[in-house]
Amino acid sequence: MRPYLPGASDWHLSFRRFNSVKSRLKSHLRFGLYHSQLLTTNHVEDSWSRRYATMPEKIQEDVVKDDSASNMLVDSFGRLHTYLRISLTERCNLRCQYCMPAEGVELTPSPLVMSQNEIIRVASLFVSSGVNKIRLTGGEPSIRRDIEEICSRLSNLKGLKTLAMTTNGLALSRKLPKLKDCGLNLLNISLDTLVPSKFEFMTRRKGHERVMESIYKAVDLGYNPVKVNCVVMRGFNDDEICNFVELTRDKPINVRFIEFMPFDGNVWNVKKLVSYAEMLDIVGKRFSGLQRIQDHPTETAKNFTIDGHQGTVSFITSMTNHFCSGCNRLRLLADGNLKVCLFGPSEVSLRDPIRDGADDNELQKIIAAAVKRKKASHAGMFDIAKTPNRPMIHIGG
Repeated sequence: MRPYLPGASDWHLSFRRFNSVKSRLKSHLRFGLYHSQLLTTNHVEDSWSRRYATMPEKIQEDVVKDDSASNMLVDSFGRLHTYLRISLTERCNLRCQYCMPAEGVELTPSPLVMSQNEIIRVASLFVSSGVNKIRLTGGEPSIRRDIEEICSRLSNLKGLKTLAMTTNGLALSRKLPKLKDCGLNLLNISLDTLVPSKFEFMTRRKGHERVMESIYKAVDLGYNPVKVNCVVMRGFNDDEICNFVELTRDKPINVRFIEFMPFDGNVWNVKKLVSYAEMLDIVGKRFSGLQRIQDHPTETAKNFTIDGHQGTVSFITSMTNHFCSGCNRLRLLADGNLKVCLFGPSEVSLRDPIRDGADDNELQKIIAAAVKRKKASHAGMFDIAKTPNRPMIHIGG
């Protein structure tokens, strides 16, 4: 087993203090004052953050006018949606604190979860209309019994270029060779700490070594890059940012630092948020030769190379520097609901009309109407925190 990089030993003290915070800001003014303080601290004013805190690019006109895509996938702001995320299950073999409330969540009964044939039918409809990338999520997608068959059928859809999966990696290592043979060609593995004791605290389960084994197995199988998703939370793992970057030195690993986002039951608090600007400063001060990559307009991450590193680092900045203007993503939840925005409460069922006998034309009309209702952008982070939404385990990571 390859060694992990140790972190601070007193992490649990500060994280528990943050988890015990019950304070509520009593007015929009107070929210604004704290937000202002968050964005005007020294780390934001530093030259690194000023240089790279860029706004998202607008989609080029020729992308929007792509004749291969159906009008079904174009919203009222001209955004073309070519990326579908499909949650295969709400079940998971971990209990991550930012994903699932401590008391657990009520899961959709199995008969109401999309069947394999229903998933393939909907996916085929989207791909024939212009979707070229599908990502499988959950819950934990790798624990679904028919995962290999689903991957094989999806990868054979004409027009699909990328079949990806986001996984916690716990049960992945032994399944990955077969999944790759079945057409899985892009992989994101979620890992929020390199310290086993922190892992057990955050996930309420053991298994850190198995996740690391899956990451290295993916590298050995030729996945390039292997993407590692890390949700950064102040007082828990913000002291490990540079240790995560070290994973990219000698291997084709793309570490993706994600700003902590609010969902039902995850006790989101702005004090736990480590902003993109602050994370970038930490990396820039430790590693020389940090260079921004020219990203595609629909890219969710701000991507960087580092001199002398085989891999790369990225930042998902949903809270402090959103990328809504280039959003090309739609989500199909495990219960068959279509969700056009991660942070929006609006959903429409595709499962019910399918089971009521709807044909493809009727489904296209339902999808097109939902896409047309998509808003220009999500609300600010404080409004998101107050807006009813599902737990992340229901939505799909």
